[in-house]
Order: sequence, then C-alpha cells, then structure tokens
Amino acid sequence: MNYENTIWRSVQPDKRLQLLIAMASPAWLCFTPPLTRTAAFVWPPHAMQPHDPSPVQGDPPALDDLLAGRRVALFLDVDGTLIALAPTPDSIKVPGDLAGRLADLGQRLSGACALISGRALGDLETYLGRPLPLAAAGSHGADVRGAAGEALGDTPGAPPADLAQALRDFAAQNGLRYEEKAHGAALHYRQRPQAEAAALAFARELAQRFGWQVQTGKCVVELVEGRADKGTAVRALMASEPFTNARPIFLGDDTTDEAGFAACEALGGFGVAVGERESDRARYHLADVDAVHAWLGL
Repeated sequence: MNYENTIWRSVQPDKRLQLLIAMASPAWLCFTPPLTRTAAFVWPPHAMQPHDPSPVQGDPPALDDLLAGRRVALFLDVDGTLIALAPTPDSIKVPGDLAGRLADLGQRLSGACALISGRALGDLETYLGRPLPLAAAGSHGADVRGAAGEALGDTPGAPPADLAQALRDFAAQNGLRYEEKAHGAALHYRQRPQAEAAALAFARELAQRFGWQVQTGKCVVELVEGRADKGTAVRALMASEPFTNARPIFLGDDTTDEAGFAACEALGGFGVAVGERESDRARYHLADVDAVHAWLGL
C-alpha cells in the first residue's frame, strides 16, 4: 500500500496543510479531530497498520460480478450473519436446508468458502450437520479446519478446571449464562446488559491469572487460549487450497469480525459489515441476515 497517497486522500482539504507540516517534522503527531474513521493518526507512516480509511460504501458489488473478475474466497460469520440472533445461543432457528444451500455456495466458489464462528466446531455441527458443509474455524479462530476437514495449526486446549469453575460461579452469582466450549468458556449477559462491565472486568482478571485471552462480542465475553482470532483463521485458510490466491471477502456482524475484515483487506479483499453496528474496517454493508442470503444467492 502507498501510505502517502492513502493518507492524502483520507485527509479533509482544510487539514492538508497540517499534514504537510507534520511530514516535515520528525516528531510524532496526533491529529484532532481524528482522520476519517480512524481513532488517531500517528506519524511516521511506518508506525501505521495498512488500512483504507474510506467510509463504508453501502451494498457490496454483486457476487456474480466479483466472480467474473477473479477468484473469490468467502469467509462467513454465522450468528447474526447467516442465522438471526436469539436470546440464548441454543435458541437459534436454523432453516433445515441451510447446510445444503451452503454446500451449493461452496461448490460455486470451487470450495473457497468457510464458516468463521465464535461457536465451537462441534456446536456448529449440531445445527449444520457433520461433517460441516464448508471449511470452518470455530472458537473465534482458535480451531481451524480446511476444506477437506483437516486441522490447520495447533488444536487449542480446553479451559483449565479452575478457570471454568470461577466463570461458572460468577455467572450463578450475577444471573448470567455460562457456556463452556471445547476450547474456551463464555459469559452471556444479553438478558442482563447492565452486567457487561463487571463481566468484562472479571474475565480480564481471569485471563491475566491463567494466561488466556479475552474475546468480546454482542452481549458475550469469552476466554480463549492463545492469541487466535478470526483474522488468524482467515490467514491460515488463505495459505491452503483452494483458498490460495483468491480475493478474500469476510461477512460479519460483530466486533470479533473486525480482525477478519482487516485480514481480508491486507490480502487484497474487503469486509462486509452486517446489521446496525458501525465498523472500523468493513468497506461495505448489508442490512441484515435476509440481505446476506440475497447477496450470497442462498
């Protein structure tokens, strides 16, 4: 990416003089108000991560048009993107033919299509069948399976018993829903949103104590092993066939999908934000699950 051109296009005309002054100075400089869709701008450019700061542009180009130009790889979040959100993770309504329609989509893309979910892969299989119809990454990217079902990278471990028990006790004491996963554990506060701050603080305390990591999403805070996220899942899959050399596109509705958007952008693709949440990384936007299905041709 050409940092200078990207920065110049992103700066409001009345701020460009400030930018020129900054370019002549060796000092680090932060602008206020922030540059378009960027929390802060730090000079020199080598301190920045590559990022296109242009605003979200509405609906993405038609999938058929994208496929006509070059090979495309799709990475799809599940809850809130392919399936409508529900009050609890186990109360989602999954159309009976969704797995078959996803399999057809995968064939249309010559296999370069994957599910990237916060759910454990075993949980996804409960709703979409075993084996899953597509390549997939579960537990926010901690557990990745290729198009043939092969493991990509190290398989993460289960949460330590003391960590799981501490979360279970906290959930019981605060009226939250505890969910244990194969490779993590989560606190759901959708029915008690006022508990968000306390749940996040407690999760961070446990993460520091046990050397795990915190992932946050819509009304959920989760502890996972290692530093995997949806971006690492995208990169692992893009290094394997049939994803290699395709243009990656990520569709997702939650904050955990931002890492996936960023990974796709860095690899020459883009992200599509779903729903009302504002995104720092998505280039395009789709209104809801129905719009996603229509765009994918499901």
